[in-house]
Amino acid sequence: MVETFIEEYAKKIALDADKIRVVREEMEEHFSQITIFASSQDAGRLIGKDGRMIGALKTLVSGCKAKDGFSYKIIVKAID
Repeated sequence: MVETFIEEYAKKIALDADKIRVVREEMEEHFSQITIFASSQDAGRLIGKDGRMIGALKTLVSGCKAKDGFSYKIIVKAID
């Protein structure tokens, strides 16, 4: 659920939406890492000025913890 939302959100922000890929990895019992793979230009757009865009996304996703009990770590990686 969360990774689907993040993927759709990232595709709306990105200039090259076809290159966006989101992978969720279970790190521990109630902890998951979500990695967003994007082109280098789109990675900058996803992070935003002073990290505000990714910070807002992390805040929104942290609200999901109340619903499903998982904690999430979000990483943006540039691919070329």
